[in-house]
Amino acid sequence: MSTRWLVLLLCVLYAAGARAADPAPIPVKVVVIALFEPGADQGDTPGEYQYWVEREHLDHVYPFPQGFHDLRMNNQGVMGVLAGVGTARAAATIMALGSDPRFDFTKTYWLVAGIAGGDPEDASLGSAAWAEWVVDGDLAYEIDSREIPPQWTTGYVPLGKTVPYEQPRTEENGVAFHLSPTLREWAYQQTKNVKLDDSPKLAEYRARFEGINARRPPFVLKGDTLSASTFWHGKILDQWANRWVSYQTEGHGNFVTSAMEDTGVLQSLTFLHRAGRVDLDRVMVLRAVSNFDQPPAGVTAAESLEANSAHSYSAYLPALEADYRVGNAVVAEIVTNWRRYQDHIPGSPTAAK
Repeated sequence: MSTRWLVLLLCVLYAAGARAADPAPIPVKVVVIALFEPGADQGDTPGEYQYWVEREHLDHVYPFPQGFHDLRMNNQGVMGVLAGVGTARAAATIMALGSDPRFDFTKTYWLVAGIAGGDPEDASLGSAAWAEWVVDGDLAYEIDSREIPPQWTTGYVPLGKTVPYEQPRTEENGVAFHLSPTLREWAYQQTKNVKLDDSPKLAEYRARFEGINARRPPFVLKGDTLSASTFWHGKILDQWANRWVSYQTEGHGNFVTSAMEDTGVLQSLTFLHRAGRVDLDRVMVLRAVSNFDQPPAGVTAAESLEANSAHSYSAYLPALEADYRVGNAVVAEIVTNWRRYQDHIPGSPTAAK
């Protein structure tokens, strides 16, 4: 054999050996997506991530420089990712995660688990809401409120339109994301009786609101999310949020929680679904109410916003607890019964097989 052919043969054998030595992608059963953490992952004042890290023993750390924060997993196939505050960070992190060759996400369930503002007409402080619709509150035209025509109720105008809420609604801008209604209903049924923490302090604060649901002890409900990178606050903007969600979902959605990152997460997961990396029918969004999106009677929006600054929300810790307690009930069910749910999405007609 000539030297030339020998070198070629050795190169082929080396390449084959290198491929054989590559580890298989790690299968992930559930990804829990938290959005912010004010300090360390564990051992200090908690954010959305800490309870998951500590209680689910997410002790295996995977370097993740292409994302916002290193990844964590436990021995049961549950991964935690801290996506970062705002649509841009969340979208970049989830796209990087879904494209990471170290992991297999083809059968993975995704759970966005965060806190949010809440509409006092629908939810009480410390409640947890499962979303079917996630609506973008950023993609729009806007006129300052001091310059809007007197007949308008808002300065927000849908892209491609000339007046607020103009019909027919345009589909092409990707403003509304529709999650699996059967998976959402299954998650709700699994958790609707989960007991959530209440306190005299929460009861005293919610009694300042007129809504029947606002005055209830914390509970699990179904309700949709408006996702916007601007932290908005006040009764007038709450009216806009309700109408905007209804408009963008053609009357199917009901605004309950206000958050920041969910549309960024879902946009990335949508693209990854197209690429065959993830399954959009396995995505869930859970938001727990840490504060109302408007002030009580006798308090201005500015005063209320100041009181809610720097995570000093009226139900901050109860909402973190509700988010973990409700979300983990679903995660534990999936992981414990993985043989059932690996190939059959719960709530679907084939799930009972």
